[in-house]
Amino acid sequence: MRTDTFIDIDGAAGEGGGQVLRTALGLSVATGKSFRIEGIRAGRARPGLLRQHLTCVRAAAAVGAAEVTGDTLGSTQLAFRPTRIVAGEHTAAVGSAGSAMLVIQAVLPALLVADGPSRLVVEGGTHNPSAPPYDFVAKVFVPLLARMGARVGITLERHGFYPAGGGRVVVEVDPAPLHPIELLERGEVRRIEARALVSAISPGIGHRELKVLRDTFALDRDQLVVEEVPDPRGPGNAVLLEVRCDGVTELFCGFGERHVSAEVVATRVAHEARAWLDGGAPVGEHLADQLLIPMALAGGGAFRTRWLSSHTTTNIEGVRRFVPIQIEATENGVVRFG
Repeated sequence: MRTDTFIDIDGAAGEGGGQVLRTALGLSVATGKSFRIEGIRAGRARPGLLRQHLTCVRAAAAVGAAEVTGDTLGSTQLAFRPTRIVAGEHTAAVGSAGSAMLVIQAVLPALLVADGPSRLVVEGGTHNPSAPPYDFVAKVFVPLLARMGARVGITLERHGFYPAGGGRVVVEVDPAPLHPIELLERGEVRRIEARALVSAISPGIGHRELKVLRDTFALDRDQLVVEEVPDPRGPGNAVLLEVRCDGVTELFCGFGERHVSAEVVATRVAHEARAWLDGGAPVGEHLADQLLIPMALAGGGAFRTRWLSSHTTTNIEGVRRFVPIQIEATENGVVRFG
């Protein structure tokens, strides 16, 4: 690798998870700045690059025509030097139930500022724990990107439930200048919808999940849907609660687990949604993480969240390393850029 100026990053910062790496990859390619990272995922039980993270690295390297060292399974350090943004056709396959959505997260920032349109096809998990499901990205995040001026289309061609994976998502990006937006007020709740996805399991499980959400939020029949998903790879279940407000849409998700009842899965979703509704802030914890990079690239904007998680504060520090923009996070949960 050629001699270059690198941004040095501590992969053990904050929670010591994969978000530190994904933020660095996305902004490195988008800004053209090289980085070195040590202690990758040091805070996890299995440190280093797992298959999902290695897929992120290689996808970002392809989009950024990057020179990379350390891109092997289990590696705890990496050097990454992008040379240019390559628009056009890109593919990535996790090869496990690892999240396809997190791979998209790692390369989308660069595609947003490329000099031409791109089409990205990612295969992997689309509905699995510890990552935003496809529905969150499609119904919550992408519409906000559109309000910022981005032209992004996302399509789910095949579901991929944990633990089998095998999903397929297509993202099409037609770059356009990003402009700042403010998300400080949630506005009135206009509609709540609940949907249970069931694959190779009894639809009755989905009906039991929806009953909990129906009783909690006084939903009518037209607000409840059980969707049977054909998936020969194995069983899967997700319950989704979508809350549409004047200022923002939020989505809360739970996943079926062995030895955990449908009622418990749905109750967890209900509690998370109720906490967001009672808190009043428009931006939830997970959406706050997603908004940091596009708002920084837009050069301004602001959002209000109920509280800043350690995950979000770590991500803010990562963004600051690559983008010369002031990011102010206040005690009342307002994050302001510019």
